[in-house]
Amino acid sequence: MPKVSSKRQITIPIEQCNEADIKAGDTVETFIYNNQITIVKKTVGAARGLLKHIKYDKRMTDEQSLEDALESRH
Repeated sequence: MPKVSSKRQITIPIEQCNEADIKAGDTVETFIYNNQITIVKKTVGAARGLLKHIKYDKRMTDEQSLEDALESRH
């Protein structure tokens, strides 16, 4: 069973790396939900086209967009 090092590093067992196709040098993302850590291998182009159906106003700044989104939640 892997242990957390003093630098908070964890070694993932080779069997799990093989199953998830994680190799040395790959980039991973971690998420925490309900006190559980999930590790996901990042894949170049995986999200390509995901938001292509979204229409946006090029005249609106990122800050204006954020303010608009926050206002619409209330």
